[in-house]
Amino acid sequence: MRQSSITESLKSFCGESNRVCPLPPQWSQLYELLPQKVQKPSGGWEPPLPLILGGWSYSSDPEKKSRLLEHIHWAEQHGVIDKIDSMLRALTEIHWHHIGE
Repeated sequence: MRQSSITESLKSFCGESNRVCPLPPQWSQLYELLPQKVQKPSGGWEPPLPLILGGWSYSSDPEKKSRLLEHIHWAEQHGVIDKIDSMLRALTEIHWHHIGE
């Protein structure tokens, strides 16, 4: 399957069953798999950090979903979409944050 097809399929999968994003421990693991992370002069990161720790309580479900999609796109652009796809699809529902939880 081509990378763009994998990405579209993964984005669809991540939206099934009211999924928003992985729970913080799993999202942290996903972020560690992303290559070529760079700290910007402003202090932020590229790609941006997952919305965990302090960011979890202060971000909405749409913000969390958007950040996860940024990470999926980063994985595609940097050649690790297969690894991220496998990791996310291996999670059980208890490892996902769902809309309204």
